[in-house]
Amino acid sequence: MPVATPGPADASPQDPLTLLRSRSYLGLLVMAALVGVPVSAAAFGFLALVGELQPWIYTDLPEALGFDGTPVWWPLSLLAVGGLLTGLAVQYLPGHGGHEPSGGFKSAGAPRPIELPGIFFAALATLAFGAVLGPESPLLALGGGLAVAAVRLFKRDLPERASAVMGAAGSFAAISSLLGSPLLGAFLLMEASGLGGPMLGVVLVPGLLAAGIGALIFVGLGSWTGLGTYSLAIPDVPKATTPTAAEFGWALIVGLSAAFLGVGIRWLAVRLKTHVERRRLLATVVLGLVVAGLAIGYAESTGKPATDVLYSGQVALNPLLSQNASYSVGTLLLLVLFKGLAYCVSLSSFRGGPIFPAMFVGAAGGLLLSHAPGLSLTAGFAMGIGAMSAAMLRLPLVSVLLATLLIGSQGLTVMPLVIVAVVVSYVATARLTPPPDPEPGREEKPSLQHP
Repeated sequence: MPVATPGPADASPQDPLTLLRSRSYLGLLVMAALVGVPVSAAAFGFLALVGELQPWIYTDLPEALGFDGTPVWWPLSLLAVGGLLTGLAVQYLPGHGGHEPSGGFKSAGAPRPIELPGIFFAALATLAFGAVLGPESPLLALGGGLAVAAVRLFKRDLPERASAVMGAAGSFAAISSLLGSPLLGAFLLMEASGLGGPMLGVVLVPGLLAAGIGALIFVGLGSWTGLGTYSLAIPDVPKATTPTAAEFGWALIVGLSAAFLGVGIRWLAVRLKTHVERRRLLATVVLGLVVAGLAIGYAESTGKPATDVLYSGQVALNPLLSQNASYSVGTLLLLVLFKGLAYCVSLSSFRGGPIFPAMFVGAAGGLLLSHAPGLSLTAGFAMGIGAMSAAMLRLPLVSVLLATLLIGSQGLTVMPLVIVAVVVSYVATARLTPPPDPEPGREEKPSLQHP
């Protein structure tokens, strides 16, 4: 993720209010506004390309080749090609395809211009061919890299602090509408990057400006092209009821379940990644076939489409909720299992973001638990999304906002339940996650406790 925060070397005793009143800061705002337009347009184009390629590759291509519909085995060819293309981009293009998703949602500096093609092609191969990852991490990297590159064309001696702010502004613009609200994107970048202290507002304001302009560009381009805004939204949410004592008990169960599931997914993904790194091309193709096999197995077992398991799940969230009556307990259980495994495999080898698959797995799990007594449909759906997002992203505030803003006006009703589920998941995930291995050559501090 391409959001960088100024390090100790960049520290400055300058008063934030003085900086806000300065002419240089006004110039920075103008640059952020100008950058927001082309960066958001590029992000829209990337999402539009993915959105057009997915149905063309999965549905139109097999029909054009003479098949009567999409063959059962078709995902195998999709993911094999996608794995090969992703592996080639990661191994041979500068930048190794960008953010490595099994490491979680972490902050990093804006990529260099030479790294942008590798990020673009690795993400396109991942998303278009059906791996279970989302577009948010590539968009953040591409937005930040394009913004810094564009500004440096006109101002080569751009200070490091200003470069970091412009990179953040580009990232804001790139995901301005993806999560349903520019404000939610701002919270995501703020919490993930660790921005804070008295300079918080100074850094965030250019990003918010770029995000607001980016949202307008998304809406305008969506209307002009007829392609829509590619925004995360669920229009018809069942009415939520006032939370009950039983549902607060369910919030504990949902939070704990999400923590165990999220830790298990990440643990296996990290271990698979070590094998992928040894033989990148072959391993990525093989794991792509595994994702395809999981999708085919789910489809053949349940009669549901393989696309429930393939792709990020962003587009499938709304049908999952609106058509929940057609998903039996057994189908939902298999969906959580197969989608979770496909998510884990994709994290270990492909390139993309972890947000949308986590939301989808959590939503399916919440709907599964809502079949039990004492848990309403909307509450289970929202709590599952929030708890699973907290387990995989480790960003509690963003997880609450993702779950509640997604369902619109019903979010205020279920927000107390979501908060409890997110907090339980966040704390339990921290307790279940083993501490990182000490760095080579670095001795551990002696414990204060006796054995």
